[in-house]
Amino acid sequence: MRVISAAQPRIAVLVSSGTGFPKGFYERFARYLAERGAAVLTYDFRGIAGSRPDELKGSTIDYPDWGRLDMPAALDALIEAAPGLRLVHVGHSVGGHFVGFMPNHDRIERHAFVSVGTGWWGGHHRRYNLLELFFWLGFGPFSLMRHGYIKGGGLWAGTDLPRGVFTTWRRWCLKREYFSKELETTLRPHHYEAVSAPIRSWIFTDDPIATPGTARDLLSVYPNARSEISVHAPGDFGARRIGHEGAFRKGMEPLWDQVFHWLNNGEA
Repeated sequence: MRVISAAQPRIAVLVSSGTGFPKGFYERFARYLAERGAAVLTYDFRGIAGSRPDELKGSTIDYPDWGRLDMPAALDALIEAAPGLRLVHVGHSVGGHFVGFMPNHDRIERHAFVSVGTGWWGGHHRRYNLLELFFWLGFGPFSLMRHGYIKGGGLWAGTDLPRGVFTTWRRWCLKREYFSKELETTLRPHHYEAVSAPIRSWIFTDDPIATPGTARDLLSVYPNARSEISVHAPGDFGARRIGHEGAFRKGMEPLWDQVFHWLNNGEA
């Protein structure tokens, strides 16, 4: 975990990563929020980057563990590091999927989702479908057979991933309902119906994964949270490309201003 903070912070921000993104990917974003008056905690989910065990082969880590164990622990650490401050959350991709697994989700006042949509391949941009199906059905199984985990590099540009993370992720992404049906059965207990903090979801027109449709589908698992989707083209922020990960890259300060204002006082 890493906390970057203003000298006298007014708000505490938890940043939850996308799948395979190390906490360092969000460093520039975290520093920008700190300059605006925030204390910001970034962290690595178990099994990846700084939280990767020496031996990943044979790991029993599963995808929901990130929401049940890591996200609440990170929030508790932020509360300890920045006591008495309002707590808000930025979730990138899967960082917005797992809020409902957090037993302490009620400590968070509001959520900013960035590029958050279900992983169902059929809801993604058509140009992306062949690549992701090859990842699920070809590259991934081969990597598991050869290494015992998903090895980063090549087609998969993210960090190494534990077997259980990949296999659960794949199972969900090959189904139209993603994980929503499993919330009624194997994923209990959870707290999705209890999440009531407002959510604002930023979606980008060139993101092949988090589309307006998959964003709506994902938000439907939070039925009691007031939510809204804000769709933008890259040019709205002076960018040529944003895609699924570009919202946190250099040059996206106009977007970060929007996110900070939403988190700080609810303005768009």
